[in-house]
Amino acid sequence: MCRNIRPLFNFEPPAYPDEVHEAALQYVRKISGMTKPSLANTAAFEAAVAEVEAATQRLVDSLTTSATPKDRDVERERARARSAARFGTA
Repeated sequence: MCRNIRPLFNFEPPAYPDEVHEAALQYVRKISGMTKPSLANTAAFEAAVAEVEAATQRLVDSLTTSATPKDRDVERERARARSAARFGTA
């Protein structure tokens, strides 16, 4: 799966609409092989993004867990630490 798509479930505050849209856009880009569709494919591309976005939002809204919500800042720092360990610091 695409490395740029981040988990959206069980965060406090919940996933923002922009985050859901960006994940949907990234997914459609990945499976279509296009970062920017041609004029002939723009309508189909945008419709696919909207459908994936709606499905993603429904999924995130319907999931339940007994785990405490994750903190975005803490998760961001963990990701940076993993990246630094993997690639070294600049």
